[in-house]
Amino acid sequence: MLITVLFFAGLRDRVGVSRISIDVANGATVSDAIEAARVASDREWTVPRAIMTAVNEEYADRGHRLSDGDELALIPPVSGGTDSVEADYVLITKEPLDSEAVSAHVRADNDGAIVIFEGVTRNHNDGRGVEFLEYEAYRPMAENKIREIIGEMRDKFEIDLVAIAHRTGRVDIGEKSMVVAVSAAHRRPAFEATLYFVDRLKEIVPIWKKEHFDGGEVWINDTPG
Repeated sequence: MLITVLFFAGLRDRVGVSRISIDVANGATVSDAIEAARVASDREWTVPRAIMTAVNEEYADRGHRLSDGDELALIPPVSGGTDSVEADYVLITKEPLDSEAVSAHVRADNDGAIVIFEGVTRNHNDGRGVEFLEYEAYRPMAENKIREIIGEMRDKFEIDLVAIAHRTGRVDIGEKSMVVAVSAAHRRPAFEATLYFVDRLKEIVPIWKKEHFDGGEVWINDTPG
């Protein structure tokens, strides 16, 4: 069976490539494919225990049996049934974010509250000066997981419309990396749902952040070696 293995963020840096195609036996598991990719690689590397795995853009455990043509993604810790409605808006882009344009997707006459959250690059972190941030996403899966979170938000809070935009690539000091807009009839669920989204994004959405600072760079929340 031919399997494509994808690498992201710090793990990709250690492997030296973003993908490897491998041939594995019928009935091979995720663990088998990881080992085959390690052997096929030109570099020595291991998979940290914190790495998650996904098959065809859905999380899967390492005992999952693969099929011919499957795409296996190795997901480092991220800095992230769909019940979303058609009007929900999800955007992952290299272009600068426009908060007004994002919030326009959630404005409705029956809502009395709109909460807008902007994630902005600051000039310091952990006592060092930050020069800029760099974001990377496993885009198809990231978009699907964002929509799953929107479904969770609707299950937990009485909200109406949701719009999410996230940057990839270089984001300079003062620039927006993320905009979250949530509308609701009342302010409390809109605030609570927005906070829920930001926390949940960091748990299951495959978007990574590299911090470039004075004298070096580091993937935030990456697992060493």
